[in-house]
Amino acid sequence: MSNSADIKPTDLRGILKYVPRFQGQIFIIAVDGSIVADDNFANLITDVAVLRSLGIKVVLVHGIGQQIEELAKLRNIAISDNIGTGVTDAPTLDLAIRASSRVTHLMIEGLTANGLKAAITNSIRAIPLGILRGVDHQFTGKVDRIDRDFIQQLIGSGVVPIVNPIGFDRDGKPLRVNSDLLAAELAEALQATKIIYLSPFNGMEIAGKLQHDISVDTLRKVIEAKPDSINEPMRSKAAHAVKAIDTGTPRIHLLDGRELDGLLAEIFSNEGVGTLIYGNEYQQIRQATKRDVRAIYNLTRSGMKREELRARSQQAIEKNIEQFYVFEIDENLIACISLHFFAEEKNAMAEIGSLYVMPFYHNRGIGHKMVEFACLRAKEKGTKKVIALSTQAFSFFTSVCEFTEAEKEVLPESRLKTYDESGRNSKILIKKL
Repeated sequence: MSNSADIKPTDLRGILKYVPRFQGQIFIIAVDGSIVADDNFANLITDVAVLRSLGIKVVLVHGIGQQIEELAKLRNIAISDNIGTGVTDAPTLDLAIRASSRVTHLMIEGLTANGLKAAITNSIRAIPLGILRGVDHQFTGKVDRIDRDFIQQLIGSGVVPIVNPIGFDRDGKPLRVNSDLLAAELAEALQATKIIYLSPFNGMEIAGKLQHDISVDTLRKVIEAKPDSINEPMRSKAAHAVKAIDTGTPRIHLLDGRELDGLLAEIFSNEGVGTLIYGNEYQQIRQATKRDVRAIYNLTRSGMKREELRARSQQAIEKNIEQFYVFEIDENLIACISLHFFAEEKNAMAEIGSLYVMPFYHNRGIGHKMVEFACLRAKEKGTKKVIALSTQAFSFFTSVCEFTEAEKEVLPESRLKTYDESGRNSKILIKKL
């Protein structure tokens, strides 16, 4: 998969734009066993060192599927399951423990080579998965408790915790745990900002089409209605992404761990290189309905008076209510935005407008969140560019939302006509999606 991101990972100035947003946050990086065995693994660990140098806290989780299969073949042992979701019999558990030890060692080697401290933890308390649909899963486990304080103490001391897919029950006996599940449980316990799943696949496909961005609500409907439409290797990660978002992790990334600089390109660019699943940070934003017309009009009226916003009557808002989204707190509308698609552009270009946040809620990142949400909605429709016209808030769009100033010739013909007729002389801002 080629890296077509606008900001190259080697461009330090490009990376530094994102540092204030991520500094001090926890990222869970879940690495499939096949990625640990790949030639790009050394580069991947170097990327982890870059994240740590920028003040981003990292917890590493790893799988062992490929390593169990290799050991089984080498020792001529039939395994009952290699991913930690089916039955784990005693011989398979023994191979899992050996494979886990080897993979963890390789991670420590890589981190040490990059000057990072690392520690293996026994922070995962597990219980047997038990008997499901009449089948005893023997030594397959699920997470019962995570020693959050222990892991946070390691992170606070500048140590990268490595969590392997072997948990321990109350008696200290080992149980095999699925690493996708483990990453989701860790994210919930540590209140992580991101989970980044690294596998030998470009991302999640639905009905054969790679998804660059998808909301958790849309993904949940796919899982419920047509789970087989998701490419098989991503089904486990998709299900655990929904669980993670439902328990508070805002964003989940699925990307190819074999791609050079892929991890940095995914984190430090607008476009990314894999699949982004997003959720809770937009939960207070919803599509407007006709019942919101008066509230939207009242909300934006002061902005219209100060000529911050183009004048719109209640009738005009009601006529185009399907274009509006609102931000709601305790059933009160405190912000709004509109998203208009140009018919002649066949969704190739959209316009953001009517962005307004009540003054009491300024400086809380709500305006930025509304613009990000509108851009994601536009991108889901296949839109390539988004424009915004502003007379007074153009610096917000350029410095915070990463729009650039453009000439009026970029406007579609219909919008150019209304622009000239308005006489507002608004600055024209554009962003590539």
